[in-house]
Amino acid sequence: MAMRLINNLLNNNNHLHIPAMPWTGVDIGGTLVKLVYFEPTDFINAEHEHEAEVETLRTIRHYLTSNTAYGKTGIRDVHLEIKNFLIHGRTGTLHFIRFPTCEMQAFLQLVKSKNLSSIAHTICGTGGGAYKFAQDFKNIVDMELEKYDELDCLITGIHYIDSKLPNECYYWSNPDPFNSEACEKVPFDFRNPYPYLVVNIGSGVSILAVKSQEDYGRVSGTSLGGGTFLGLCCLLTGCQTFEEAIEMASSGDSTQVDKLVRDIYGGDYDRFHLPGSTVASSFGQMNIPERRASVSKNDLARATLVTITNNIGSIARMCALNVGIERVVFVGNFLRVNPLAMKLLSFAMEYWSKGAIKALFLEHEGYFGAVGALVQLLNKNEE
Repeated sequence: MAMRLINNLLNNNNHLHIPAMPWTGVDIGGTLVKLVYFEPTDFINAEHEHEAEVETLRTIRHYLTSNTAYGKTGIRDVHLEIKNFLIHGRTGTLHFIRFPTCEMQAFLQLVKSKNLSSIAHTICGTGGGAYKFAQDFKNIVDMELEKYDELDCLITGIHYIDSKLPNECYYWSNPDPFNSEACEKVPFDFRNPYPYLVVNIGSGVSILAVKSQEDYGRVSGTSLGGGTFLGLCCLLTGCQTFEEAIEMASSGDSTQVDKLVRDIYGGDYDRFHLPGSTVASSFGQMNIPERRASVSKNDLARATLVTITNNIGSIARMCALNVGIERVVFVGNFLRVNPLAMKLLSFAMEYWSKGAIKALFLEHEGYFGAVGALVQLLNKNEE
């Protein structure tokens, strides 16, 4: 299905009935809502547009492009926007917007105030919240929220963006958990990726084996994901946002919190080739009153991040071994504004696989589900 949907868009399939604008896709997760919006910039050449539709779209465009923040929590990721983007013969900019799921009611009121229902009756969505908030879309906004499987949308979104952007994929070379400055971002050729694993890190983690654009399935997962990191950081440090938690972790020292191999053996554990710097027990020093008294909140945030990334990296590596796949791609909003986590994941994968597996990343991490929902919207009227 993913291949057919993508080819329809790439080939400007004339058998498609082009839906009314605005063209949006939304992924409503347990922690964050991710929204992609296509802003047409070719009004002069779009003679078939109705005047009322153009005016409404210009109102939306002005609101979006004159702000990078919406309210206290909504953010437009300007560094991710794609200009001169061609869909269905239309040229425009693809915008990427996010806000906490707890602010969904405020978002619905904003959509209502912009009178979107006057020019469109449907929005395509995915994620668990697409089911949870479907009735609210109908009652408040007077729009139907059509729901699509989140894993289908994720894979469709990855393949669609990769088909448009040749430099979407990359990895971190020379990963070192104690010297992140030594890491270097290196492009990776993702044109023929199969088979590969997708490790989608949201509130929790889902791991998919992708053998082709049509053949993929979930092979494992864990409840310890981005939501776990943020929840524990809020409890341990008093921080309020994901960005604050990451900032604290960036300047913390996890070795003040974790028990390392050298704390047990006095150095390396040579028999099993374990360096003394290897974590033997996450938070293992916190049973000692003196260590608890001296540890900082930043140290606790860093230790939490190391614990989560080590766990995800270990599970991903075991899944890769079990299914015989050597290419592992990490996506999800846990990686947003979070190069530290990427570098820690890179180190974990390289260390535990003895260099056989590289952790790969994608520039538009976290938004692929929403992109997949947009692709569904643009294909849903196929005749």
